Amino acid sequence: MDRTGARAAAMKLLYEWEMGGDGGEETRVGMLELQPGEKEADYMEMLVKGVQDNVSELDETVAKYAVGWKLDRIMRVDLTILRLAIFEITHTDLSDAISVNEALELARAYSTPEAVSFINGVLGSMLRSK
Repeated sequence: MDRTGARAAAMKLLYEWEMGGDGGEETRVGMLELQPGEKEADYMEMLVKGVQDNVSELDETVAKYAVGWKLDRIMRVDLTILRLAIFEITHTDLSDAISVNEALELARAYSTPEAVSFINGVLGSMLRSK
């Protein structure tokens, strides 16, 4: 698994967590087909734990920059992608441009065409205010 795959796996685990699941071994090995010790598994784990530990702060950021949207109106998959991207931007050394691009690729793969524009707008507003 590469970084892009680790990010996608983290997004799926976080989405399951958002929907009330636990993202345990059954999900990791069964659904995601992740093997123990797989390359970039540490990065995936860091993303999952980081988002879970900072979800309130991340949601405040989403609420601040998703002007006109309440968190409960944002599709859960889109909220998960936003949380993940904002965590990467604010808590890792990864380039902001890479984080945004990867978030948009996740939206293209797992959400709607409208979500791509929405996510780009939220992240763009956030980065312009830095």
